[in-house]
Amino acid sequence: MVAVISDSQINNIGEVLNNTSRPLKERFRALFTLRNIGGSQSIHCIEKCFSDSSALLKHELAYCLGQMQDAKANPILTTVLKDVTQEPMVRHEAAEALGAIGSLESIEVLEKYKNDEVVEVAETCELAIERIKWLQNHGNQENQSQNPYNSVDPAPPNDTRNVEELKSVLLNDAATLFERYRAMFSLRNMGTNEAVDALGTALKHGSALFRHEIAFVLGQLQNERGFTYLRNSLEDDEENEMVRHECAEALGAIATEDCINVLNRYLQDPKRVVKESCEVALDMCEYENSPEFQYANGLNRT
Repeated sequence: MVAVISDSQINNIGEVLNNTSRPLKERFRALFTLRNIGGSQSIHCIEKCFSDSSALLKHELAYCLGQMQDAKANPILTTVLKDVTQEPMVRHEAAEALGAIGSLESIEVLEKYKNDEVVEVAETCELAIERIKWLQNHGNQENQSQNPYNSVDPAPPNDTRNVEELKSVLLNDAATLFERYRAMFSLRNMGTNEAVDALGTALKHGSALFRHEIAFVLGQLQNERGFTYLRNSLEDDEENEMVRHECAEALGAIATEDCINVLNRYLQDPKRVVKESCEVALDMCEYENSPEFQYANGLNRT
């Protein structure tokens, strides 16, 4: 029997999310609980938090709205994308979320910003447009792809199963970003050590947007083989903070003792988004090494 969650319970979780005096890790758990619940009330609670001072949190708000795939979030995400006072990583994630929801009407605003002066935003809009067009041409084929992570990805995997062929596309600067992403998600879905090494190599190639997505999929894989690649990029002070933040969260997903030690070293990083990512990642480590059934357990905590 499925438990019925009341609006009052959802609002209580939303209050945790929007309470700036609560630890960031608690607010993250509240956010992912709302994502899992879904519906208009959850979306409303998430929308209220876009005025927060944490770029990391706002980035995750947009990510969760995209993963919910509810078109009622489109106006919220469009507003965030248009708001040039928002941090680039927040606007980028809003564009990606519009692509994840996949509404045909979102192409208009994405076309407007695909030449944005912020490279990460422009590239994401281009990817989102390609994804929506792909969905229009291929219907429900995306749901038939072998994605063991149940995530809504910025691009569908392609049909190739040869690691070297996929790696050659992944590292090919002349290929479109959409095709490189398709190779990326194909390698992720394969999940072999060879695939992890191919992805790890790509962590030093391409744009910041591309590198940050590589870090994200290495975190999804939760393969210890990815540790060295992620650690090296997190430790690189010259690396884009969007990439370093994603490396930190990926290390939190892998959650070995080595990962915990590295994350603790960067808890006071001068870049706020990196510092906060390490804080959240350590909470993920605690979950990965606990008997908890799921990370997003906000209903139990409110």
